[in-house]
Amino acid sequence: MKSFIQIKNLLIQRNKRDVLKIDSLTIKRGEILAVVGPNGAGKSTFLLALANLIQPTSGEIIFDGKNQNEWNELEYRRKIAFVFQDPLLIDMSVEENIALGLKFRGEKNFQTQIIKWSKAMGVESLLKRRAGQLSGGEAQRVSLARAFVLNPELLLMDEPFSAVDPQTRNQLLKDLSKILSTEKRTTIFVTHNLQEAMQFGDRVAVIMDGELKQVGKPNQLIQNPINTQVKKFLTSRK
Repeated sequence: MKSFIQIKNLLIQRNKRDVLKIDSLTIKRGEILAVVGPNGAGKSTFLLALANLIQPTSGEIIFDGKNQNEWNELEYRRKIAFVFQDPLLIDMSVEENIALGLKFRGEKNFQTQIIKWSKAMGVESLLKRRAGQLSGGEAQRVSLARAFVLNPELLLMDEPFSAVDPQTRNQLLKDLSKILSTEKRTTIFVTHNLQEAMQFGDRVAVIMDGELKQVGKPNQLIQNPINTQVKKFLTSRK
């Protein structure tokens, strides 16, 4: 896998306060990076920076060989899909929700893609149902189908399964892992659930106190935490 995203000396401040520092991080194309850390650590800020929704105070994000600032904003956003904890569905049918992004892009003749991703996410039988009639798990499946149908090069997910019950979450993780292993789509996945991160991520990044503390393969982190702070955090989440 080739390098897809490179982050160098990144600093993000809000109200003159440091909220995220990343000295160096490289993400390979097709990699799944799970991001863990306490509440308020800077995990969501990391996703927003990758999505170009907040601007770094200093440093750089290099996306597919080009500095983030050099990209045309619309072209950049079209390469990314964002899945939030709340599915944020519109009061219309499942089919219309999945097609929404494609319609905004002015694309036509996308029915085949709607069928493909509704099948992949297990909501094909719900296409005519209105969003308000869905369970939490069904709504999140629709949200994921809406993201995948855009064919993003980078999929960003911010706690996408935390609002659903454990059984539903486990099945969603299983289905999503299967899709991503086939699609080889670069994915950054924020979660509070360490077990989820270890199961899902090719690597796991630990962000604490607004700073990237350590990144590595799941077993490496557990066996060789970089300091007592990271060790304490990982141990408390077992």
